[in-house]
Amino acid sequence: MADYKALYQEVILDHNKKPRNYGTLAHPSHHAEGHNPLCGDHLSVALRLQDETIDQIAFQGESCAICKASASMMTAAVKGKTREQAQALSQEFLAMATGKLDLNQPNQIGRLAVFAGVRDLPTRVKCAILPWHTLQAAFNSQAMASTET
Repeated sequence: MADYKALYQEVILDHNKKPRNYGTLAHPSHHAEGHNPLCGDHLSVALRLQDETIDQIAFQGESCAICKASASMMTAAVKGKTREQAQALSQEFLAMATGKLDLNQPNQIGRLAVFAGVRDLPTRVKCAILPWHTLQAAFNSQAMASTET
Protein backbone atom coordinates (compact mmCIF):
# COMPACT_ATOMS: atom_id res chain seq x y z
CA MET A 1 0.00 0.00 0.00
CA ALA A 2 2.87 2.38 0.72
CA ASP A 3 4.15 1.93 -2.87
CA TYR A 4 0.71 2.80 -4.24
CA LYS A 5 0.58 6.01 -2.19
CA ALA A 6 4.09 6.95 -3.28
CA LEU A 7 3.17 6.41 -6.94
CA TYR A 8 0.01 8.49 -6.46
CA GLN A 9 2.03 11.36 -4.98
CA GLU A 10 4.70 11.11 -7.68
CA VAL A 11 2.15 11.19 -10.50
CA ILE A 12 0.23 14.09 -8.95
CA LEU A 13 3.41 16.11 -8.49
CA ASP A 14 4.64 15.38 -12.01
CA HIS A 15 1.37 16.33 -13.72
CA ASN A 16 0.97 19.37 -11.49
CA LYS A 17 4.46 20.67 -12.30
CA LYS A 18 4.36 19.73 -16.00
CA PRO A 19 0.72 19.46 -17.02
CA ARG A 20 0.11 17.91 -20.41
CA ASN A 21 -2.12 19.76 -22.88
CA TYR A 22 -2.24 22.88 -20.68
CA GLY A 23 -3.16 26.07 -22.51
CA THR A 24 -5.67 27.37 -24.99
CA LEU A 25 -7.01 25.77 -28.14
CA ALA A 26 -7.84 27.89 -31.16
CA HIS A 27 -11.24 27.23 -32.70
CA PRO A 28 -12.51 24.42 -30.45
CA SER A 29 -15.62 22.57 -31.54
CA HIS A 30 -16.54 21.97 -27.88
CA HIS A 31 -15.81 23.95 -24.74
CA ALA A 32 -16.97 24.13 -21.11
CA GLU A 33 -15.98 25.78 -17.86
CA GLY A 34 -15.81 23.80 -14.63
CA HIS A 35 -16.06 25.08 -11.09
CA ASN A 36 -15.76 23.42 -7.69
CA PRO A 37 -17.32 25.90 -5.25
CA LEU A 38 -16.12 23.83 -2.29
CA CYS A 39 -12.44 24.62 -2.84
CA GLY A 40 -12.41 27.19 -5.64
CA ASP A 41 -11.00 25.04 -8.45
CA HIS A 42 -11.88 26.59 -11.80
CA LEU A 43 -10.83 25.27 -15.18
CA SER A 44 -11.88 25.19 -18.79
CA VAL A 45 -11.69 22.30 -21.23
CA ALA A 46 -11.62 22.87 -24.98
CA LEU A 47 -11.50 20.22 -27.65
CA ARG A 48 -11.79 19.80 -31.34
CA LEU A 49 -13.53 16.78 -32.81
CA GLN A 50 -12.71 15.57 -36.28
CA ASP A 51 -14.98 12.79 -37.50
CA GLU A 52 -16.09 12.12 -33.90
CA THR A 53 -12.47 11.66 -32.77
CA ILE A 54 -10.76 14.03 -30.32
CA ASP A 55 -8.16 15.61 -32.57
CA GLN A 56 -7.01 18.27 -30.08
CA ILE A 57 -7.75 18.94 -26.41
CA ALA A 58 -6.51 21.49 -23.91
CA PHE A 59 -7.32 22.75 -20.44
CA GLN A 60 -6.41 25.77 -18.37
CA GLY A 61 -7.37 27.41 -15.13
CA GLU A 62 -6.58 27.77 -11.47
CA SER A 63 -6.86 24.61 -9.44
CA CYS A 64 -5.25 22.46 -6.81
CA ALA A 65 -2.60 19.86 -7.67
CA ILE A 66 -5.09 16.97 -7.72
CA CYS A 67 -7.46 18.76 -10.09
CA LYS A 68 -4.64 19.87 -12.40
CA ALA A 69 -3.10 16.39 -12.44
CA SER A 70 -6.48 14.82 -13.14
CA ALA A 71 -7.09 17.25 -16.03
CA SER A 72 -3.61 16.62 -17.41
CA MET A 73 -4.01 12.85 -17.32
CA MET A 74 -7.56 13.10 -18.66
CA THR A 75 -6.50 15.10 -21.71
CA ALA A 76 -3.67 12.65 -22.43
CA ALA A 77 -6.00 9.67 -21.99
CA VAL A 78 -8.80 10.88 -24.27
CA LYS A 79 -6.79 12.52 -27.06
CA GLY A 80 -7.18 10.37 -30.17
CA LYS A 81 -10.21 8.56 -28.78
CA THR A 82 -13.70 8.79 -30.22
CA ARG A 83 -16.33 10.77 -28.38
CA GLU A 84 -17.98 7.48 -27.36
CA GLN A 85 -14.72 6.04 -26.02
CA ALA A 86 -13.94 9.24 -24.10
CA GLN A 87 -17.42 9.33 -22.58
CA ALA A 88 -17.14 5.69 -21.52
CA LEU A 89 -13.73 6.35 -19.94
CA SER A 90 -15.17 9.40 -18.20
CA GLN A 91 -17.96 7.31 -16.68
CA GLU A 92 -15.44 4.70 -15.49
CA PHE A 93 -13.20 7.38 -13.96
CA LEU A 94 -16.12 8.96 -12.10
CA ALA A 95 -17.20 5.54 -10.82
CA MET A 96 -13.65 4.73 -9.72
CA ALA A 97 -13.13 8.05 -7.94
CA THR A 98 -16.36 7.59 -6.01
CA GLY A 99 -15.67 3.96 -5.11
CA LYS A 100 -18.27 2.45 -7.44
CA LEU A 101 -15.89 0.71 -9.85
CA ASP A 102 -14.30 -2.63 -9.06
CA LEU A 103 -10.82 -2.31 -10.52
CA ASN A 104 -10.52 -6.11 -10.48
CA GLN A 105 -13.14 -6.26 -13.24
CA PRO A 106 -12.27 -5.45 -16.88
CA ASN A 107 -12.06 -1.70 -17.45
CA GLN A 108 -10.32 0.97 -19.50
CA ILE A 109 -8.82 2.92 -16.55
CA GLY A 110 -5.18 1.99 -17.14
CA ARG A 111 -2.76 4.53 -15.66
CA LEU A 112 -5.66 6.58 -14.31
CA ALA A 113 -5.90 3.96 -11.54
CA VAL A 114 -3.44 6.06 -9.53
CA PHE A 115 -6.51 8.14 -8.63
CA ALA A 116 -8.37 5.17 -7.12
CA GLY A 117 -7.28 6.12 -3.61
CA VAL A 118 -8.95 9.52 -3.85
CA ARG A 119 -12.24 7.80 -2.95
CA ASP A 120 -10.84 7.56 0.61
CA LEU A 121 -10.39 11.35 0.73
CA PRO A 122 -13.95 12.69 0.43
CA THR A 123 -12.91 16.34 0.27
CA ARG A 124 -10.55 15.60 -2.63
CA VAL A 125 -12.90 13.48 -4.75
CA LYS A 126 -14.50 16.60 -6.24
CA CYS A 127 -11.05 17.94 -7.12
CA ALA A 128 -10.25 14.80 -9.13
CA ILE A 129 -13.61 14.58 -10.89
CA LEU A 130 -14.06 18.24 -11.90
CA PRO A 131 -12.11 17.92 -15.18
CA TRP A 132 -14.15 14.86 -16.13
CA HIS A 133 -17.47 16.61 -15.39
CA THR A 134 -16.21 19.53 -17.47
CA LEU A 135 -15.34 17.22 -20.37
CA GLN A 136 -18.84 15.75 -20.24
CA ALA A 137 -20.34 19.26 -20.18
CA ALA A 138 -18.29 20.17 -23.27
CA PHE A 139 -19.55 17.08 -25.12
CA ASN A 140 -23.13 17.99 -24.13
CA SER A 141 -22.73 21.64 -25.23
CA GLN A 142 -23.20 22.88 -21.67
CA ALA A 143 -21.30 26.07 -20.90
CA MET A 144 -20.66 25.26 -17.22
CA ALA A 145 -20.00 22.18 -15.13
CA SER A 146 -19.94 21.99 -11.37
CA THR A 147 -19.20 19.34 -8.82
CA GLU A 148 -22.39 20.39 -7.07
CA THR A 149 -24.80 19.35 -9.82
